Amino acid sequence: MKSFTDGLNSRPPHTQPYFELVVVGTSLGGLSALELLLKKLPVTFPAAIAIVQHRHKDSDTSLSQFLQSCSVLPLKDAEDKEAIVPGQVYLAPADYHLLVEDVGRFALSTEMPVSYARPSIDVLFESAADAYGARGIGVILTGSGRDGAQGLARIKARGGLAIVQDPKTSESRMMPEAAIATTAVDWILPLADIAPRLIHLCQPVIR
Repeated sequence: MKSFTDGLNSRPPHTQPYFELVVVGTSLGGLSALELLLKKLPVTFPAAIAIVQHRHKDSDTSLSQFLQSCSVLPLKDAEDKEAIVPGQVYLAPADYHLLVEDVGRFALSTEMPVSYARPSIDVLFESAADAYGARGIGVILTGSGRDGAQGLARIKARGGLAIVQDPKTSESRMMPEAAIATTAVDWILPLADIAPRLIHLCQPVIR
């Protein structure tokens, strides 16, 4: 039986989130989907979040400003060579691919569009999979086209988790259906259930 002094003399357990990076991809219908997702995440959410939303190359900062109004987490356009901070939301800038260069840092690229898109969901997801492996989660939301399907498959292949919005709750079913057809996803969820799942998965665990 442990005594009272045992508890006083023991070192406090070290806690950290098992999943350190959540990458999110969306296209048609993504604005309202991201609004709902971000509104449901608490200020204590411990993982970093990186988002690719397909948008026109000449779009301004109004998207990040709108999404910040929906989120209690700090949100900004990602910058080249920027360190990845837990609890921060990053948005791929217009007309740039967003990549995870190594564990803990972003990079921006103006290489050719992938799947007709720059920023490309596949580019972000594949680089995140290579850098974070089993500590990453990929989320595909509503959208048209197939961008993100191969990237989500890479996340699964590297030991991460894959979540896809239920096509029945998507404004555009094409992107979720392409992801589901390409890889064995872990969860197919209504939009309203994705944030609670992320909160549960990213809770700190005792090491």
